[in-house]
Amino acid sequence: MTLSGDNEVAITVPILQRVRSKDVIISTEPQVSTPAEANVIVVSVEYGLFPARPLPACYEDSWKALQWVASHADGGGSEPWLNHHTEFGEVFVGGDSAGGNISHTLAFRVGSIGLPGVRLVGIIMAHPFFGGTEDDEMWLYMCTDNRGLDDPRMNPGLEELAMLGCERVLIFVAEKDYLNVVGRNYYEKLKKSGWKGSVEIVENQNEGHCFFLRDFNCEKSLELTQKVVSFLKQTSC
Repeated sequence: MTLSGDNEVAITVPILQRVRSKDVIISTEPQVSTPAEANVIVVSVEYGLFPARPLPACYEDSWKALQWVASHADGGGSEPWLNHHTEFGEVFVGGDSAGGNISHTLAFRVGSIGLPGVRLVGIIMAHPFFGGTEDDEMWLYMCTDNRGLDDPRMNPGLEELAMLGCERVLIFVAEKDYLNVVGRNYYEKLKKSGWKGSVEIVENQNEGHCFFLRDFNCEKSLELTQKVVSFLKQTSC
């Protein structure tokens, strides 16, 4: 459907803010099917990188992007497409690797300080980074305001998890990914935290970290994509 000119059709669809990881090789083949199949508008975030912009720049840039999305909720934002075609009662955030970690942090901020005009329905975390691996020292070095190994951005506790400002969480892990264990730990802690939402975890056997970015069209990548589409189209109770 083309939405332009005098024949513009006033429809509204959910919106997905995608926080892209910076530590993997992205295929040059465009992945355009997911937004069309899920009937969503996608806002992709490009955040500042270390060392030019040390952490917490990635968190702040992504939060500003989500605030920018929310600024359109009253119809007066800077992007006409978002003003006229977005359902702000159905907002999702998702990302892979570091982007999964950032997605969690955004949901925590929504739950703790709010985001007027927006209902964050769910977050999608594919092979998310969290503390508990050999990467901990690197994260602490790159983050100028870190609070040590118990920093809630790297190692969220039950109290922080209970405050997630979304209703659903979808987590993907891969059997051969070194981050498999931290993704599973997050899932288990979230279930025990007292958070009132629903969480699901999906594991891909015999696959490594962010395998889906290297071949969008392999069987397991397509299955993962369909799971994401289903999650986005699921009707909230």
